[in-house]
Amino acid sequence: MENRTFTISVYSENNVGLLNRISGIFLKRHINILSLNVSESEIDNVSRFVIVVETTEKWVKNIVGQIEKQIEVIKAFYHTDEETIYLENALFKIHSNLLFDEKQIQNIIKESQSTIVTVSRDFFVISKSGRRSEIEEVHAKLKPYGIMQFVRSGRISVSKEKMEVSTLLEELKK
Repeated sequence: MENRTFTISVYSENNVGLLNRISGIFLKRHINILSLNVSESEIDNVSRFVIVVETTEKWVKNIVGQIEKQIEVIKAFYHTDEETIYLENALFKIHSNLLFDEKQIQNIIKESQSTIVTVSRDFFVISKSGRRSEIEEVHAKLKPYGIMQFVRSGRISVSKEKMEVSTLLEELKK
């Protein structure tokens, strides 16, 4: 089996220590987490972890099984990139004078469909949403001009197929 990128979605109660236990599952198997995002989900009082890893399908099945053994976890799923719609977000902080002095900066912003978030006397901030490769491309184009700060979010994703976690929760309430 070859390594592939998988997105793991974990629906859980929001309890202290769960993130530590979940990350320990990956640590024990020497699997690096490429990105991690935790937020509210579409279900009241339920959090959703979105974890991106590169591993084999055998290992990701094993990991999802271990995650589901955690008491607070309601359900965990895994998907390939082809089975999800996903994005990342990035912010680039750059010296203000470049916005006006370097025409190429304006072209990079326009061609990459980035957005200027704020402009001040000393700096301006660009926001870019897209796939990791699109963000890396913008980063590579802006790097020669000098990036003061750069930050990228973890992956956010939704599955193309319906995830039956809402139905599962309704059944548990009965």
